[in-house]
This record gives sequence, C-alpha cells and structure tokens, in this order.
Amino acid sequence: MKLPRRRFLHLATSAAALPASSRFAWAQGYPSRPVHILVGFAPGGPTDILARLIGQWLSERLGQQFVIENRPGAATNIATEAVIRSAPDGYTLLAAVSTNTVNPALYPDLNFNFIRDIAMVAGLSRSPLVLEVHPAVPVSSVPELIAYVKADPGKISLASFGTGTVSDVAGILFMTEAGIEMTHVPYRGSAPLVVDLLAGQVQSAFDNLPSSFGYIRIGKLRALAVTTATRSPALPDVPALADFLPGYEANAWIGIGAPKKTPVEIIDQLNREINVGLADPKIAARIADLASNAFVASPADLDKLVVEYTEKWGKVIRAANIKTE
Repeated sequence: MKLPRRRFLHLATSAAALPASSRFAWAQGYPSRPVHILVGFAPGGPTDILARLIGQWLSERLGQQFVIENRPGAATNIATEAVIRSAPDGYTLLAAVSTNTVNPALYPDLNFNFIRDIAMVAGLSRSPLVLEVHPAVPVSSVPELIAYVKADPGKISLASFGTGTVSDVAGILFMTEAGIEMTHVPYRGSAPLVVDLLAGQVQSAFDNLPSSFGYIRIGKLRALAVTTATRSPALPDVPALADFLPGYEANAWIGIGAPKKTPVEIIDQLNREINVGLADPKIAARIADLASNAFVASPADLDKLVVEYTEKWGKVIRAANIKTE
C-alpha cells in the first residue's frame, strides 16, 4: 500500500524523534536508584571529602542516595578500572584526579585507556601540592632542605599519597632537578600520610594542600613551597617551588568521570547539577576552607584537559626516565 506523502513524512518524523525522546525520558528519570561514586584513596583525604560533599548535594537535588565507596590502591587504578568495567548507565561514577593523567606513562600495561574509556562529567576543585616538613626538621626553606638532604643523602624520608600518584611524581621531579636523594614512603591517600607526618614518622612530604592546610596554619607542619607556577592565595607567604627550580609545576585537580558510553543526557544533567552545587555559598565556602578553588567546567573542556595533561606528564616522565617502584 502506498501512503500519501504527508502521512509518510509524519510517520518518518515521528520515528526519527522516538529514540531521542526515549533517551530524554530516560535522563529525566535518572537516577531511579542509588548512585555509587568510587574514590581511589582512603577516607579523609581531599578527594574523599569533596566526593562526599558533592555526593550529599546530588542526593538532595536528585532524590536518590549518592554513595561514596573508597577503593584505595595502585595509584587510583583499582577504582578507575572498576568504574570502566561497570555498566555505562550513570550509576557508577569515578572521583577522577590528576593522577589519572600520570598513570598512562607510569603503567604501560594497564587494562584500560583513561582517555578512551572515561568520559569526564564535571570538575570539583583545583589546588597546588605543597612541599612540607615536620617542625623537628631544622630547615625553613627549599635551599635549606636541599642542603640538609645533601649532607645526609638517602636518610631523609619524602612521603607521597601513593606510588605513581601526582604526589609521587612531584617528589621524583623535585629530587631529580635538585640533585638529591630522599627515601620515598608511599601511603594510600593523604589522610594516613598526614597522620604519620604529624607524628614524625616521616620527615617531609608532597601533599595536597587541602589535607595539610589546617596543620600548616597552626604550625604543626611547615610549608616550604607550593607546586603551582606562582604563590597560592591560601598561603601568600609561601614561595612557589619554581622560584628555586625554574619551570617546576605540578597541580592537583579533582573531578567526576563516568564510563565512556554513558548517555550524554545523563552526563549533561550531572554536569549542570554539580556546577550549580559549586556555586552554592556553603559548598564554595567549604572548598575555600580546603585551600582549593572550585573547578567549574564543561565535559568537553574536561576531556580536553585530560588529553593535555596526559601528554604533558608523559613527556616529563619519559624525559626524567621515571619508573614505578
């Protein structure tokens, strides 16, 4: 049977619109059950804190619980692979971090490709790392620390919040450029690192500024430098490491990612809700208290940032011949 042209066009238009409207309805109904956000570090660190902060916001806004799961170890690779292997339906998300852009060069045999397998959803925060020492260490500047270590090479410990993390690489670059040797002590996140640094179990560390900021302010830890190209507004009296080692820079960022084939409608919905949350005065104040800056960005901008940082860290790691322990 031959359909009249007008009737045919109407049916064709309706059919073409159906998948899009179905996807829209699916996104409108999201989430219909609890959502899990996997964190690749131990509880208590800045990634965990910010994931819980935004998870609570999303729970209140979207009417379903956003559950934080800590999967520490292997420089966030355990948590990352678990998210990549999950269904791309928006119900398993990743607290993505700058370390995810370091790992490809350090772990060539990973079972996944972060750029190919993760779609960035939203940013949460950006902050510098901080080079800090326990107050018992008799140094108050980067040159003094370098001289102190040179006098006793290999006997002074330098902690990181995980082997292969941006904290670890920042420390290796520091030692390489300064021409010194320190004993690397890796932890499974910032929280346990800070506990041991406060107790004097390790003498120095490269840590996320948010984790150590409160202890620096009250004098329980001594900040020697930040790793951004310029000074941090949170620590205006602390110099940048680049003042002593020109060109040195290593920043930390935290965001949310999802399996690559997650529907764009869900990614856009989460991006909108998270960006609204970052502008909320209470959340903004909490981020500022952590000595961080809110990181508002589109999924496309974040995907681009991941590619750029992966290329940057890859060049640095290969040039310095950095290997995981």
